[in-house]
Amino acid sequence: MREVPSCRSQALFLPLTVWICCLLLGARSSAHQGNGGGEWQLLRHSIGISAMHMQVLHNDKVIMFDRTDFGHSNLSLPFGRCRNDPEDVALKKDCTAHSLVYDVATNVPRPLTVQTDTFCSSGAVAPNGRLVQTGGYNDGDRVVRVFSPCSDFENCDWHELPNALAARRWYATNHILPDGRIIIVGGRRQFNYEFFPNSDPPEKFDLLFLQETHDVPDENNLYPFVHLLPDGNLFIFANTRSILLDYASGRILREFPEIPGKNPRNYPSTGSSVLLPIRLSERHPCGVRAVEVLVCGGAQKGSFAKAIAGEFLTALSTCGRLRLTDPSPEWEMETMPMPRVMSDMLILPNGQVLIINGAMSGTAGWQLGRNPALNPVIYQPGAPRGQRFSVMSASSVPRLYHSTAVVLPDGRVLVGGSNPNVNYSFSGVDYPTELRLEAFSPPYLSPDAAESRPRIVALPAGEFGYKQPLTIEFELTSWTSMEEGMWWEEYNEQEEEEVEVKMLSPTFTTHSFSMNQRMVVLEMVEGSRLSAPSMYRVTVLSPPTAAAAPPGYYMLFVVHRRIPSPGIWVRIQ
Repeated sequence: MREVPSCRSQALFLPLTVWICCLLLGARSSAHQGNGGGEWQLLRHSIGISAMHMQVLHNDKVIMFDRTDFGHSNLSLPFGRCRNDPEDVALKKDCTAHSLVYDVATNVPRPLTVQTDTFCSSGAVAPNGRLVQTGGYNDGDRVVRVFSPCSDFENCDWHELPNALAARRWYATNHILPDGRIIIVGGRRQFNYEFFPNSDPPEKFDLLFLQETHDVPDENNLYPFVHLLPDGNLFIFANTRSILLDYASGRILREFPEIPGKNPRNYPSTGSSVLLPIRLSERHPCGVRAVEVLVCGGAQKGSFAKAIAGEFLTALSTCGRLRLTDPSPEWEMETMPMPRVMSDMLILPNGQVLIINGAMSGTAGWQLGRNPALNPVIYQPGAPRGQRFSVMSASSVPRLYHSTAVVLPDGRVLVGGSNPNVNYSFSGVDYPTELRLEAFSPPYLSPDAAESRPRIVALPAGEFGYKQPLTIEFELTSWTSMEEGMWWEEYNEQEEEEVEVKMLSPTFTTHSFSMNQRMVVLEMVEGSRLSAPSMYRVTVLSPPTAAAAPPGYYMLFVVHRRIPSPGIWVRIQ
Protein backbone atom coordinates (compact mmCIF):
# COMPACT_ATOMS: atom_id res chain seq x y z
CA MET A 1 0.00 0.00 0.00
CA ARG A 2 1.19 3.51 -0.78
CA GLU A 3 0.78 5.84 2.19
CA VAL A 4 -0.83 9.14 1.30
CA PRO A 5 0.43 12.14 3.28
CA SER A 6 -2.15 13.96 5.33
CA CYS A 7 -3.88 16.72 3.43
CA ARG A 8 -2.65 19.03 6.18
CA SER A 9 0.81 18.70 4.65
CA GLN A 10 -0.24 19.24 1.04
CA ALA A 11 -0.89 22.78 -0.06
CA LEU A 12 -2.63 21.48 -3.17
CA PHE A 13 -5.48 20.06 -1.13
CA LEU A 14 -6.08 23.12 1.02
CA PRO A 15 -7.63 26.11 -0.70
CA LEU A 16 -7.00 28.18 2.46
CA THR A 17 -3.28 27.33 2.37
CA VAL A 18 -3.14 28.22 -1.31
CA TRP A 19 -4.77 31.55 -0.48
CA ILE A 20 -2.20 32.26 2.26
CA CYS A 21 0.62 31.36 -0.16
CA CYS A 22 -0.86 33.80 -2.68
CA LEU A 23 -0.75 36.60 -0.12
CA LEU A 24 2.84 35.81 0.78
CA LEU A 25 3.79 35.89 -2.89
CA GLY A 26 2.01 39.15 -3.50
CA ALA A 27 -0.81 37.72 -5.60
CA ARG A 28 -4.02 39.45 -4.57
CA SER A 29 -7.03 37.24 -4.05
CA SER A 30 -10.67 37.73 -3.21
CA ALA A 31 -13.74 35.53 -2.95
CA HIS A 32 -17.47 36.10 -3.11
CA GLN A 33 -20.43 33.79 -2.77
CA GLY A 34 -23.95 34.13 -4.15
CA ASN A 35 -27.20 32.44 -3.31
CA GLY A 36 -27.02 29.75 -5.98
CA GLY A 37 -24.32 27.60 -4.40
CA GLY A 38 -20.62 27.30 -4.97
CA GLU A 39 -17.96 29.93 -4.36
CA TRP A 40 -15.74 31.99 -6.65
CA GLN A 41 -12.19 33.02 -5.82
CA LEU A 42 -10.03 35.43 -7.79
CA LEU A 43 -6.59 33.80 -7.79
CA ARG A 44 -4.63 36.35 -9.81
CA HIS A 45 -5.51 39.70 -11.31
CA SER A 46 -3.28 38.86 -14.26
CA ILE A 47 -1.37 35.85 -15.49
CA GLY A 48 -0.04 37.88 -18.40
CA ILE A 49 -1.70 35.91 -21.21
CA SER A 50 -5.26 35.00 -22.11
CA ALA A 51 -5.74 31.29 -21.39
CA MET A 52 -7.20 30.10 -24.71
CA HIS A 53 -5.97 26.52 -24.13
CA MET A 54 -5.53 24.74 -20.78
CA GLN A 55 -4.26 21.33 -19.60
CA VAL A 56 -3.70 19.92 -16.08
CA LEU A 57 -0.62 17.71 -15.70
CA HIS A 58 0.06 14.92 -13.20
CA ASN A 59 2.61 17.02 -11.28
CA ASP A 60 -0.14 19.49 -10.32
CA LYS A 61 0.93 22.07 -12.87
CA VAL A 62 -1.34 23.57 -15.53
CA ILE A 63 -0.19 24.48 -19.02
CA MET A 64 -1.88 27.50 -20.63
CA PHE A 65 -1.30 29.20 -23.97
CA ASP A 66 -2.99 31.48 -26.47
CA ARG A 67 -1.46 32.42 -29.86
CA THR A 68 1.73 34.10 -31.03
CA ASP A 69 -0.01 36.54 -33.36
CA PHE A 70 -2.04 38.46 -30.76
CA GLY A 71 0.84 40.94 -30.45
CA HIS A 72 2.73 41.60 -27.23
CA SER A 73 1.37 39.83 -24.14
CA ASN A 74 1.71 41.12 -20.58
CA LEU A 75 4.20 38.40 -19.61
CA SER A 76 7.86 38.81 -20.53
CA LEU A 77 10.09 35.93 -21.53
CA PRO A 78 12.80 35.36 -18.89
CA PHE A 79 16.43 36.47 -19.01
CA GLY A 80 15.82 38.94 -21.81
CA ARG A 81 15.02 36.21 -24.33
CA CYS A 82 13.05 36.98 -27.47
CA ARG A 83 11.33 34.89 -30.11
CA ASN A 84 12.39 35.60 -33.67
CA ASP A 85 9.95 34.35 -36.28
CA PRO A 86 10.03 35.88 -39.79
CA GLU A 87 6.77 34.04 -40.61
CA ASP A 88 4.70 35.49 -37.75
CA VAL A 89 1.87 37.73 -38.95
CA ALA A 90 1.99 40.05 -35.92
CA LEU A 91 5.54 40.37 -34.59
CA LYS A 92 8.75 39.17 -36.21
CA LYS A 93 10.53 39.73 -32.91
CA ASP A 94 8.59 39.19 -29.71
CA CYS A 95 10.09 39.28 -26.22
CA THR A 96 6.83 38.33 -24.49
CA ALA A 97 5.43 34.89 -23.66
CA HIS A 98 2.33 33.27 -25.15
CA SER A 99 2.42 30.18 -22.96
CA LEU A 100 2.99 29.50 -19.28
CA VAL A 101 3.07 26.75 -16.69
CA TYR A 102 1.02 27.49 -13.58
CA ASP A 103 1.84 25.96 -10.18
CA VAL A 104 -1.46 25.26 -8.42
CA ALA A 105 0.05 25.00 -4.94
CA THR A 106 1.88 28.33 -5.01
CA ASN A 107 -0.44 30.22 -7.41
CA VAL A 108 2.61 31.19 -9.49
CA PRO A 109 2.87 31.20 -13.31
CA ARG A 110 6.16 30.84 -15.21
CA PRO A 111 6.53 31.90 -18.85
CA LEU A 112 7.19 29.31 -21.54
CA THR A 113 8.40 29.72 -25.12
CA VAL A 114 6.42 28.66 -28.17
CA GLN A 115 8.17 29.38 -31.44
CA THR A 116 5.34 28.87 -33.92
CA ASP A 117 1.67 29.85 -33.80
CA THR A 118 -0.58 27.73 -31.54
CA PHE A 119 -3.79 29.60 -32.43
CA CYS A 120 -6.93 27.40 -32.12
CA SER A 121 -5.03 24.14 -31.77
CA SER A 122 -5.62 20.81 -30.02
CA GLY A 123 -3.87 18.44 -27.62
CA ALA A 124 -3.80 15.34 -25.46
CA VAL A 125 -1.65 13.89 -22.69
CA ALA A 126 0.28 10.80 -23.81
CA PRO A 127 0.44 7.71 -21.54
CA ASN A 128 3.86 8.81 -20.27
CA GLY A 129 2.39 12.09 -19.00
CA ARG A 130 3.78 14.36 -21.72
CA LEU A 131 1.47 16.94 -23.23
CA VAL A 132 1.32 16.53 -27.00
CA GLN A 133 -0.09 19.66 -28.63
CA THR A 134 -0.87 19.61 -32.35
CA GLY A 135 -1.30 22.21 -35.05
CA GLY A 136 -2.34 25.82 -34.94
CA TYR A 137 -2.22 28.59 -37.51
CA ASN A 138 0.18 29.94 -40.12
CA ASP A 139 3.67 28.51 -39.54
CA GLY A 140 2.35 26.34 -36.70
CA ASP A 141 -0.41 24.43 -38.46
CA ARG A 142 1.64 21.24 -39.09
CA VAL A 143 3.78 21.45 -35.96
CA VAL A 144 3.65 19.07 -32.99
CA ARG A 145 4.81 20.50 -29.68
CA VAL A 146 5.70 18.39 -26.66
CA PHE A 147 5.89 19.50 -23.05
CA SER A 148 7.48 17.02 -20.61
CA PRO A 149 6.67 17.64 -16.94
CA CYS A 150 9.76 17.79 -14.76
CA SER A 151 10.52 18.14 -11.08
CA ASP A 152 12.54 21.30 -11.74
CA PHE A 153 9.80 23.88 -12.16
CA GLU A 154 12.20 26.42 -13.67
CA ASN A 155 13.56 24.44 -16.61
CA CYS A 156 10.76 22.56 -18.43
CA ASP A 157 9.76 24.07 -21.77
CA TRP A 158 8.21 23.25 -25.13
CA HIS A 159 9.96 21.12 -27.75
CA GLU A 160 8.70 21.62 -31.32
CA LEU A 161 8.57 19.03 -34.11
CA PRO A 162 8.12 20.84 -37.46
CA ASN A 163 6.18 19.21 -40.31
CA ALA A 164 5.13 16.32 -38.06
CA LEU A 165 1.52 16.37 -39.31
CA ALA A 166 0.11 15.20 -42.63
CA ALA A 167 -2.34 18.12 -42.89
CA ARG A 168 -2.80 21.56 -41.37
CA ARG A 169 -4.67 21.12 -38.10
CA TRP A 170 -6.52 24.31 -37.19
CA TYR A 171 -9.71 23.81 -35.11
CA ALA A 172 -9.13 20.03 -34.90
CA THR A 173 -9.97 17.63 -32.06
CA ASN A 174 -7.62 15.11 -30.42
CA HIS A 175 -8.29 11.94 -28.46
CA ILE A 176 -6.02 9.41 -26.78
CA LEU A 177 -6.54 5.85 -28.08
CA PRO A 178 -6.32 2.45 -26.35
CA ASP A 179 -2.88 1.77 -27.88
CA GLY A 180 -1.52 5.09 -26.60
CA ARG A 181 -1.52 6.88 -29.93
CA ILE A 182 -3.39 10.15 -30.41
CA ILE A 183 -5.96 10.60 -33.15
CA ILE A 184 -6.36 14.09 -34.63
CA VAL A 185 -9.74 14.63 -36.29
CA GLY A 186 -10.68 17.36 -38.76
CA GLY A 187 -9.79 21.02 -38.72
CA ARG A 188 -10.62 23.86 -41.08
CA ARG A 189 -11.23 22.38 -44.55
CA GLN A 190 -9.70 19.08 -43.40
CA PHE A 191 -12.19 16.27 -43.94
CA ASN A 192 -9.83 13.61 -42.65
CA TYR A 193 -7.93 12.36 -39.61
CA GLU A 194 -4.42 11.19 -38.73
CA PHE A 195 -2.47 9.74 -35.84
CA PHE A 196 0.49 10.77 -33.72
CA PRO A 197 3.00 9.20 -33.69
CA ASN A 198 2.49 8.92 -37.44
CA SER A 199 4.25 7.17 -40.28
CA ASP A 200 7.15 8.75 -42.14
CA PRO A 201 6.05 10.65 -44.15
CA PRO A 202 2.84 11.41 -42.17
CA GLU A 203 -0.36 9.91 -43.57
CA LYS A 204 -3.98 11.06 -43.36
CA PHE A 205 -7.27 9.19 -43.83
CA ASP A 206 -10.44 10.53 -45.42
CA LEU A 207 -13.59 11.05 -43.37
CA LEU A 208 -16.29 12.29 -45.73
CA PHE A 209 -18.70 12.68 -42.82
CA LEU A 210 -16.85 15.91 -41.97
CA GLN A 211 -17.42 17.23 -45.48
CA GLU A 212 -21.10 16.30 -45.32
CA THR A 213 -21.53 18.23 -42.07
CA HIS A 214 -19.73 21.34 -43.36
CA ASP A 215 -22.09 24.30 -43.74
CA VAL A 216 -21.19 26.88 -46.37
CA PRO A 217 -20.01 29.44 -45.41
CA ASP A 218 -20.47 29.05 -41.62
CA GLU A 219 -18.80 25.61 -41.30
CA ASN A 220 -20.38 24.54 -37.96
CA ASN A 221 -18.37 21.31 -37.86
CA LEU A 222 -15.05 22.48 -36.45
CA TYR A 223 -13.74 21.08 -33.18
CA PRO A 224 -15.99 18.01 -33.62
CA PHE A 225 -16.99 16.25 -30.40
CA VAL A 226 -14.99 13.02 -30.23
CA HIS A 227 -15.48 10.37 -27.52
CA LEU A 228 -13.80 6.95 -27.25
CA LEU A 229 -16.38 4.31 -26.38
CA PRO A 230 -15.69 1.19 -24.26
CA ASP A 231 -15.99 -0.99 -27.38
CA GLY A 232 -12.93 0.77 -28.85
CA ASN A 233 -14.78 2.78 -31.51
CA LEU A 234 -15.16 6.55 -31.71
CA PHE A 235 -18.37 8.54 -31.34
CA ILE A 236 -18.01 11.67 -33.50
CA PHE A 237 -20.55 14.51 -33.45
CA ALA A 238 -20.39 17.38 -35.97
CA ASN A 239 -22.99 20.07 -36.64
CA THR A 240 -26.20 18.10 -35.93
CA ARG A 241 -25.15 14.58 -36.86
CA SER A 242 -23.16 11.80 -35.18
CA ILE A 243 -21.53 8.53 -36.18
CA LEU A 244 -19.75 5.50 -34.76
CA LEU A 245 -16.34 5.23 -36.45
CA ASP A 246 -13.98 2.27 -36.61
CA TYR A 247 -10.91 4.47 -36.96
CA ALA A 248 -8.62 1.52 -37.71
CA SER A 249 -10.46 0.63 -40.91
CA GLY A 250 -12.01 4.04 -41.60
CA ARG A 251 -15.44 2.42 -41.73
CA ILE A 252 -18.54 4.14 -40.35
CA LEU A 253 -20.32 1.43 -38.37
CA ARG A 254 -23.55 3.34 -37.88
CA GLU A 255 -25.08 6.79 -37.99
CA PHE A 256 -27.19 7.87 -35.04
CA PRO A 257 -30.38 9.92 -35.31
CA GLU A 258 -29.86 13.62 -35.95
CA ILE A 259 -30.21 15.73 -32.83
CA PRO A 260 -33.66 17.40 -32.92
CA GLY A 261 -34.01 21.05 -33.84
CA LYS A 262 -31.78 21.32 -36.92
CA ASN A 263 -29.56 23.83 -35.10
CA PRO A 264 -25.76 23.37 -35.18
CA ARG A 265 -23.74 22.56 -32.07
CA ASN A 266 -20.11 22.85 -33.24
CA TYR A 267 -17.82 25.79 -33.90
CA PRO A 268 -18.65 28.55 -34.57
CA SER A 269 -22.14 27.66 -33.29
CA THR A 270 -20.28 26.40 -30.29
CA GLY A 271 -22.02 24.04 -27.88
CA SER A 272 -20.24 21.41 -25.84
CA SER A 273 -20.38 17.69 -25.06
CA VAL A 274 -19.36 15.09 -22.50
CA LEU A 275 -19.33 11.31 -22.37
CA LEU A 276 -21.24 10.73 -19.14
CA PRO A 277 -19.44 8.70 -16.43
CA ILE A 278 -18.89 5.07 -17.42
CA ARG A 279 -20.07 2.76 -14.65
CA LEU A 280 -18.09 -0.47 -14.85
CA SER A 281 -19.77 -3.77 -14.02
CA GLU A 282 -18.83 -7.33 -14.95
CA ARG A 283 -22.51 -8.24 -14.75
CA HIS A 284 -23.43 -6.08 -17.74
CA PRO A 285 -22.66 -6.46 -21.46
CA CYS A 286 -19.25 -5.11 -22.45
CA GLY A 287 -18.47 -4.59 -18.75
CA VAL A 288 -20.42 -1.32 -18.49
CA ARG A 289 -23.95 -0.48 -17.35
CA ALA A 290 -24.67 2.07 -20.09
CA VAL A 291 -22.85 4.52 -22.34
CA GLU A 292 -24.40 7.95 -22.77
CA VAL A 293 -23.38 11.19 -24.49
CA LEU A 294 -24.64 14.64 -23.51
CA VAL A 295 -24.58 17.63 -25.91
CA CYS A 296 -25.63 21.06 -24.60
CA GLY A 297 -26.02 24.54 -26.00
CA GLY A 298 -25.00 26.01 -29.33
CA ALA A 299 -26.34 28.68 -31.67
CA GLN A 300 -29.34 28.96 -33.93
CA LYS A 301 -28.71 28.18 -37.57
CA GLY A 302 -27.56 31.35 -39.29
CA SER A 303 -26.35 33.00 -36.07
CA PHE A 304 -22.84 33.59 -37.37
CA ALA A 305 -23.91 35.64 -40.40
CA LYS A 306 -26.49 37.58 -38.40
CA ALA A 307 -23.96 38.37 -35.64
CA ILE A 308 -21.54 39.78 -38.22
CA ALA A 309 -24.40 42.02 -39.36
CA GLY A 310 -25.02 43.13 -35.75
CA GLU A 311 -27.98 40.90 -34.85
CA PHE A 312 -27.28 38.55 -31.95
CA LEU A 313 -29.74 35.68 -31.82
CA THR A 314 -30.58 33.94 -28.54
CA ALA A 315 -28.38 30.89 -28.03
CA LEU A 316 -29.76 27.35 -27.72
CA SER A 317 -31.14 26.33 -24.33
CA THR A 318 -31.47 22.61 -25.08
CA CYS A 319 -29.37 19.58 -24.23
CA GLY A 320 -29.58 16.23 -26.00
CA ARG A 321 -28.78 12.97 -24.21
CA LEU A 322 -28.21 9.82 -26.24
CA ARG A 323 -27.85 6.32 -24.75
CA LEU A 324 -25.51 4.66 -27.24
CA THR A 325 -25.91 1.18 -25.78
CA ASP A 326 -29.65 1.09 -26.54
CA PRO A 327 -30.60 -1.08 -29.53
CA SER A 328 -32.26 1.93 -31.19
CA PRO A 329 -30.88 5.08 -29.55
CA GLU A 330 -33.04 8.22 -29.55
CA TRP A 331 -32.16 11.67 -28.28
CA GLU A 332 -33.76 12.70 -25.00
CA MET A 333 -34.04 16.49 -25.03
CA GLU A 334 -33.86 18.69 -21.93
CA THR A 335 -33.91 22.43 -21.33
CA MET A 336 -31.22 24.29 -19.43
CA PRO A 337 -32.14 27.12 -17.05
CA MET A 338 -30.74 29.62 -19.58
CA PRO A 339 -29.53 29.58 -23.21
CA ARG A 340 -25.78 29.09 -23.66
CA VAL A 341 -23.19 29.25 -26.41
CA MET A 342 -19.40 28.87 -25.91
CA SER A 343 -19.84 27.16 -22.52
CA ASP A 344 -17.46 24.53 -21.20
CA MET A 345 -18.76 21.20 -19.87
CA LEU A 346 -16.66 19.45 -17.22
CA ILE A 347 -17.22 16.22 -15.32
CA LEU A 348 -16.75 16.98 -11.63
CA PRO A 349 -15.12 14.47 -9.25
CA ASN A 350 -18.56 13.39 -7.97
CA GLY A 351 -19.78 12.56 -11.49
CA GLN A 352 -21.97 15.62 -11.96
CA VAL A 353 -21.46 17.85 -14.99
CA LEU A 354 -20.55 21.52 -14.65
CA ILE A 355 -21.62 23.89 -17.44
CA ILE A 356 -19.60 27.08 -17.12
CA ASN A 357 -18.53 30.19 -19.11
CA GLY A 358 -20.04 31.38 -22.37
CA ALA A 359 -22.75 33.74 -23.58
CA MET A 360 -26.53 33.70 -23.89
CA SER A 361 -26.70 35.22 -27.37
CA GLY A 362 -24.60 35.41 -30.50
CA THR A 363 -21.96 32.91 -31.52
CA ALA A 364 -18.23 32.21 -31.39
CA GLY A 365 -16.02 34.60 -33.33
CA TRP A 366 -14.47 38.03 -33.01
CA GLN A 367 -16.85 40.16 -30.89
CA LEU A 368 -19.82 38.01 -31.93
CA GLY A 369 -21.06 36.98 -28.46
CA ARG A 370 -23.31 39.01 -26.17
CA ASN A 371 -24.99 38.68 -22.77
CA PRO A 372 -22.40 36.71 -20.76
CA ALA A 373 -23.59 33.58 -18.96
CA LEU A 374 -22.13 34.37 -15.54
CA ASN A 375 -23.90 31.61 -13.59
CA PRO A 376 -22.54 28.07 -13.88
CA VAL A 377 -25.05 25.25 -13.95
CA ILE A 378 -24.62 21.76 -12.47
CA TYR A 379 -26.26 18.84 -14.26
CA GLN A 380 -26.98 15.70 -12.21
CA PRO A 381 -27.12 12.73 -14.63
CA GLY A 382 -28.81 10.39 -12.13
CA ALA A 383 -31.61 12.73 -11.08
CA PRO A 384 -35.15 12.43 -12.52
CA ARG A 385 -35.75 14.26 -15.76
CA GLY A 386 -36.82 17.82 -15.02
CA GLN A 387 -34.76 17.92 -11.81
CA ARG A 388 -31.24 17.65 -13.18
CA PHE A 389 -30.16 21.31 -13.42
CA SER A 390 -29.06 23.56 -10.53
CA VAL A 391 -27.96 27.17 -11.02
CA MET A 392 -24.79 28.16 -9.16
CA SER A 393 -23.47 31.49 -7.90
CA ALA A 394 -22.42 33.98 -10.56
CA SER A 395 -18.92 35.10 -11.37
CA SER A 396 -18.29 38.81 -11.91
CA VAL A 397 -15.94 38.08 -14.84
CA PRO A 398 -17.41 37.59 -18.34
CA ARG A 399 -15.89 34.52 -20.00
CA LEU A 400 -16.79 34.54 -23.68
CA TYR A 401 -14.86 33.48 -26.80
CA HIS A 402 -11.54 31.78 -26.01
CA SER A 403 -12.28 31.05 -22.34
CA THR A 404 -11.33 27.78 -20.66
CA ALA A 405 -11.84 25.72 -17.51
CA VAL A 406 -10.33 22.53 -16.07
CA VAL A 407 -10.92 20.38 -12.97
CA LEU A 408 -8.12 20.32 -10.39
CA PRO A 409 -7.28 17.37 -8.11
CA ASP A 410 -8.51 19.29 -5.07
CA GLY A 411 -12.00 19.46 -6.63
CA ARG A 412 -11.95 23.12 -7.63
CA VAL A 413 -12.41 24.28 -11.20
CA LEU A 414 -9.73 26.57 -12.63
CA VAL A 415 -11.23 29.20 -14.95
CA GLY A 416 -9.35 31.55 -17.29
CA GLY A 417 -9.23 33.19 -20.68
CA SER A 418 -11.75 35.09 -22.80
CA ASN A 419 -10.49 37.18 -25.66
CA PRO A 420 -13.12 37.92 -28.30
CA ASN A 421 -10.78 40.49 -29.86
CA VAL A 422 -8.35 40.10 -32.75
CA ASN A 423 -5.51 41.44 -30.58
CA TYR A 424 -4.91 42.08 -26.89
CA SER A 425 -7.50 44.81 -26.30
CA PHE A 426 -8.11 46.23 -22.82
CA SER A 427 -10.23 49.28 -23.61
CA GLY A 428 -12.62 50.57 -26.23
CA VAL A 429 -14.30 47.18 -26.75
CA ASP A 430 -17.43 45.58 -25.29
CA TYR A 431 -15.51 42.69 -23.72
CA PRO A 432 -11.81 43.36 -23.09
CA THR A 433 -9.12 40.73 -23.23
CA GLU A 434 -9.28 38.82 -19.96
CA LEU A 435 -6.09 38.00 -18.04
CA ARG A 436 -7.63 37.21 -14.64
CA LEU A 437 -7.52 33.67 -13.25
CA GLU A 438 -10.32 32.34 -11.04
CA ALA A 439 -11.29 29.18 -9.20
CA PHE A 440 -14.85 27.96 -8.76
CA SER A 441 -15.52 25.71 -5.76
CA PRO A 442 -18.64 23.56 -6.24
CA PRO A 443 -20.98 23.07 -3.26
CA TYR A 444 -19.23 19.84 -2.20
CA LEU A 445 -16.29 22.00 -1.05
CA SER A 446 -18.41 24.11 1.31
CA PRO A 447 -17.54 24.02 5.04
CA ASP A 448 -20.88 22.30 5.71
CA ALA A 449 -19.66 19.25 3.75
CA ALA A 450 -16.27 18.99 5.48
CA GLU A 451 -17.13 16.17 7.89
CA SER A 452 -18.73 14.13 5.11
CA ARG A 453 -15.67 14.47 2.86
CA PRO A 454 -13.50 11.32 2.62
CA ARG A 455 -9.72 11.50 2.72
CA ILE A 456 -7.65 8.77 1.07
CA VAL A 457 -4.91 7.60 3.43
CA ALA A 458 -3.56 4.53 1.63
CA LEU A 459 -3.85 2.94 -1.79
CA PRO A 460 -1.79 0.59 -3.96
CA ALA A 461 1.30 1.87 -5.71
CA GLY A 462 0.37 4.73 -7.99
CA GLU A 463 0.75 2.52 -11.09
CA PHE A 464 -1.37 -0.53 -11.83
CA GLY A 465 -2.64 -2.64 -14.70
CA TYR A 466 -6.06 -3.57 -16.06
CA LYS A 467 -8.65 -5.68 -14.27
CA GLN A 468 -6.71 -5.74 -11.02
CA PRO A 469 -8.13 -5.51 -7.48
CA LEU A 470 -7.26 -2.21 -5.80
CA THR A 471 -7.60 -1.80 -2.04
CA ILE A 472 -8.04 1.75 -0.80
CA GLU A 473 -8.20 2.97 2.78
CA PHE A 474 -9.90 6.23 3.57
CA GLU A 475 -10.93 8.34 6.52
CA LEU A 476 -14.49 9.62 6.87
CA THR A 477 -15.50 11.54 9.98
CA SER A 478 -19.25 11.58 9.44
CA TRP A 479 -20.97 8.70 7.67
CA THR A 480 -24.23 10.24 6.54
CA SER A 481 -26.69 7.35 6.59
CA MET A 482 -25.37 3.81 6.38
CA GLU A 483 -25.29 1.41 9.31
CA GLU A 484 -22.67 -1.21 10.03
CA GLY A 485 -22.61 -4.13 7.63
CA MET A 486 -22.18 -4.78 3.96
CA TRP A 487 -22.90 -1.25 2.78
CA TRP A 488 -20.88 -1.84 -0.38
CA GLU A 489 -23.08 -4.81 -1.37
CA GLU A 490 -26.44 -3.26 -0.51
CA TYR A 491 -25.84 -0.38 -2.88
CA ASN A 492 -24.04 -2.32 -5.61
CA GLU A 493 -26.92 -2.24 -8.08
CA GLN A 494 -28.03 1.33 -7.44
CA GLU A 495 -27.44 4.13 -9.91
CA GLU A 496 -25.31 5.89 -7.29
CA GLU A 497 -23.73 3.94 -4.46
CA GLU A 498 -23.10 5.12 -0.93
CA VAL A 499 -19.35 5.12 -1.53
CA GLU A 500 -17.79 5.06 -4.99
CA VAL A 501 -14.26 5.14 -6.39
CA LYS A 502 -13.92 7.21 -9.56
CA MET A 503 -11.11 7.88 -11.99
CA LEU A 504 -11.15 11.18 -13.91
CA SER A 505 -8.82 11.95 -16.81
CA PRO A 506 -7.16 15.38 -17.07
CA THR A 507 -8.56 17.28 -20.04
CA PHE A 508 -7.21 19.53 -22.77
CA THR A 509 -9.76 22.35 -22.89
CA THR A 510 -10.20 24.89 -25.66
CA HIS A 511 -13.12 26.40 -27.58
CA SER A 512 -15.71 24.93 -25.19
CA PHE A 513 -14.67 21.30 -25.61
CA SER A 514 -12.62 19.30 -23.11
CA MET A 515 -10.77 16.72 -25.17
CA ASN A 516 -10.02 13.29 -23.69
CA GLN A 517 -12.49 13.87 -20.86
CA ARG A 518 -13.46 10.60 -19.23
CA MET A 519 -14.71 9.31 -15.89
CA VAL A 520 -14.87 5.64 -15.01
CA VAL A 521 -16.70 4.48 -11.88
CA LEU A 522 -14.84 1.41 -10.65
CA GLU A 523 -16.74 -1.72 -9.74
CA MET A 524 -16.91 -2.35 -6.00
CA VAL A 525 -15.79 -5.79 -4.75
CA GLU A 526 -16.00 -5.40 -1.00
CA GLY A 527 -15.83 -2.87 1.80
CA SER A 528 -15.34 -2.86 5.54
CA ARG A 529 -14.95 -0.63 8.56
CA LEU A 530 -11.50 -0.77 10.17
CA SER A 531 -10.79 -0.86 13.88
CA ALA A 532 -9.39 2.66 13.91
CA PRO A 533 -12.06 5.36 14.35
CA SER A 534 -13.53 6.75 11.13
CA MET A 535 -11.38 4.46 8.97
CA TYR A 536 -12.72 2.33 6.08
CA ARG A 537 -11.38 0.03 3.40
CA VAL A 538 -12.79 -0.69 -0.06
CA THR A 539 -11.62 -3.04 -2.77
CA VAL A 540 -12.49 -2.20 -6.36
CA LEU A 541 -11.54 -3.58 -9.77
CA SER A 542 -9.41 -1.43 -12.05
CA PRO A 543 -10.81 -0.87 -15.58
CA PRO A 544 -11.01 -4.07 -17.64
CA THR A 545 -9.53 -2.75 -20.89
CA ALA A 546 -7.68 0.15 -22.44
CA ALA A 547 -10.83 0.96 -24.39
CA ALA A 548 -12.66 1.54 -21.12
CA ALA A 549 -9.79 3.67 -19.79
CA PRO A 550 -6.87 4.47 -22.12
CA PRO A 551 -3.41 4.18 -20.56
CA GLY A 552 -2.07 7.19 -18.71
CA TYR A 553 -2.62 9.37 -15.67
CA TYR A 554 -5.94 9.86 -13.89
CA MET A 555 -7.16 11.59 -10.76
CA LEU A 556 -8.65 9.01 -8.39
CA PHE A 557 -11.38 10.05 -5.94
CA VAL A 558 -13.34 8.33 -3.20
CA VAL A 559 -16.85 9.80 -3.30
CA HIS A 560 -19.25 9.61 -0.36
CA ARG A 561 -22.81 10.70 -1.12
CA ARG A 562 -21.63 12.98 -3.96
CA ILE A 563 -18.88 14.52 -1.81
CA PRO A 564 -15.44 13.67 -3.24
CA SER A 565 -12.16 13.26 -1.46
CA PRO A 566 -9.15 15.25 -2.64
CA GLY A 567 -7.83 13.45 -5.71
CA ILE A 568 -4.75 11.27 -5.91
CA TRP A 569 -2.81 10.85 -9.15
CA VAL A 570 -2.63 7.27 -10.42
CA ARG A 571 -1.37 5.74 -13.65
CA ILE A 572 -2.87 2.79 -15.48
CA GLN A 573 -0.83 0.91 -18.08
